[in-house]
Parts: sequence; structure tokens; C-alpha cells
Amino acid sequence: MGVTETLSGLRHEKGVLPKQHSKGSGHFGEDPEEIKRKIERAHKNRKGIRKVLTHPFEVLTGRPVNIFIVSIPVALIVFFWNFFPALQKQGIRVLFNSTLVDNSLVLAILIAIIPVAILDFYEDRRMHNLEESLPNFFRDVAGMNDSGMTLPTAVHLVAGSEYGALTPHIKKLDNEMSWGAGFVEGMYSFGKALGTPLAERSVDLIAKASKAGGDISQVLHAAARDTFEIVNLATERRNNMMIYVIIVLVSSAVFLFVIAILVSTFFTTMAIAGAAAQAAGAGSQFIGRLDLASYKRLFFHAALIQAFFSGLAAGQMGEARLIAGLKYSAIMLYLSWMMFLVFIF
Repeated sequence: MGVTETLSGLRHEKGVLPKQHSKGSGHFGEDPEEIKRKIERAHKNRKGIRKVLTHPFEVLTGRPVNIFIVSIPVALIVFFWNFFPALQKQGIRVLFNSTLVDNSLVLAILIAIIPVAILDFYEDRRMHNLEESLPNFFRDVAGMNDSGMTLPTAVHLVAGSEYGALTPHIKKLDNEMSWGAGFVEGMYSFGKALGTPLAERSVDLIAKASKAGGDISQVLHAAARDTFEIVNLATERRNNMMIYVIIVLVSSAVFLFVIAILVSTFFTTMAIAGAAAQAAGAGSQFIGRLDLASYKRLFFHAALIQAFFSGLAAGQMGEARLIAGLKYSAIMLYLSWMMFLVFIF
């Protein structure tokens, strides 16, 4: 008899048993009820105001428009920070005889819309890259299922391939199914994680067909064809409408060029001639004094309004989304602002 067996026998004789886990302990010695409470607490922290408090960055970047929660207050603070000192010194006259309020307003608008434009640009690229890879994923899974493989096995094999931005989501789907999640449950989680309308629509179709007990392979092929056609149509529409976006941008540039020519030649000449005529006592017979500063400011306002709303129109025509035009609005607003500050004022 070995030493181990002897010691074990002595412990049993003395009534000393090896320490056992308490009843109901989990695999790692943790109470399953405690694990359940932690999961429920985590779910509560991801809803409503708790999500804002516990995951503020995720809330702000979850949707591009959510960043307005921060950018608009910051823009207002910058505007009043620049405007109030001048208002205290000059009074209400600063609104009429200074461009400070205009410059402060333009800066505030840029601060408000640039973060949204950047986030929307990257979100649009993310969605486009994901949707481009969906047809290949569905087609490959369907092909393996046709060869006799089960859906979990097909997903597992496909997860080893490269599908660009879709690859991490496919690997996550494979992990969930390997941990025991059903195909329908996994697909719903997959579509929710992608977060695109096309993905959610295709996943819902596949999941419902799987529940109904139909030929899932045929449904996957149909989903692949459907997503492929939709992505192609969206790409074709964007390419065809790009010419109109360019026309809007060029027209804005032409508008600025015409204003610059008018102010630097015609209006400047008229202002000089009017001042000379008035000094010579012929103001009432000629043209009188022309307030060039007022005309410059009027054209400045017109250029800013035209730049902002032309950008929104370009986004609506080019990408069928008004918010997509904010990037064009920001670019044209900045260029118009700089042109007036450098060449006109």
C-alpha cells in the first residue's frame, strides 16, 4: 500500500473528509444564483439612463446623431464665450457693425456638425463593407449545407475564411453555436450585431424559414441573391448620382467665385466712385456713398446659407440620407468662411 492510500485511510477512519464545494456551487465554486444576479445587473446597466451612465462612450458613438448630445452644448459654449465679451464692450451694436458674431456662429456650427459628419462617414463605410460580404457568406454556407454538412459545421468551416469586416461577426456566431446556441438564436444575434437593415432583413428571413422547417439551403441561396442585388443597386445608384453631387459642389464654388469678382471689382469701384462724388458735392446727382462693408457681410451670409443647405441637398441626392450631407456642408462652410476672411473682408 502506498503512502497516499495510507493517509487517505487514516483520514476516513478519523472522519476527516476532503473539503467539498457547497451545495449549488458552480464550476468555479461560485453560486449560480450569484452569477444570475450579475448577468441581470449587467443587462439592467445596458438599458435606459443606466446605459448612459455606465457606457457613455458607447451611447455617444452607437448612432452618429447621438454625438449631438455633446457637440451642440460645446458649440453653444464656444459661441457665447466669443460673443459675450464683445457684447459687453460694444453693446447691441456689435450685431450690426462687426463680423464677430458671424465668425463665432460659423465656428459653433462647424463644432456641432463635424463630429456627426465624421461618425456618419465611418458608420456608412462600415455598413457598406458588411453588406458587401453578406452574399458570399450566405452562398458559402448554403453550398456546404448542400454537400451534406450541418449548419453549425458549415458555419464553423466558413469562419476560417476571410470576409473582410464580416469575419469577426462570423467567428462570434461560430463561437455561440459551439457553446450550444441554436442556429436560429445565433442568426438573430448575428443580425443584431451587424446592425444594418439589409442584414436584419436577411437574417429574419433565414431564421423564420429554419423555424418553419423548409429547405434552409434554398433560403440561404435566395438570401445571397437578394443581398447581392440590393448591394449592387445601392452601389449603382450612388455612382449614378455622384454627378449631381459634383454639380452641387461646383455650383457652390462658382457662387463664391462670382461673389469674389463682384466685391473685388464692381462694388469696390462703385464704393470708391461714390465716395469721390460725395466728397466733390455731387453725391445726390451721382450714386451716393455705397456701404461696401454691408454688402460684403450680406454676401457672406448668402454664401454661408448656400453652402450649408447645398451640402444637405448633395447628401440627400447622392446617398439618400440628409445627415450624409453634413460632411459636404462642413467642407463648403469652412471654404466659404476662409475665402471671405482671406480674400474679401
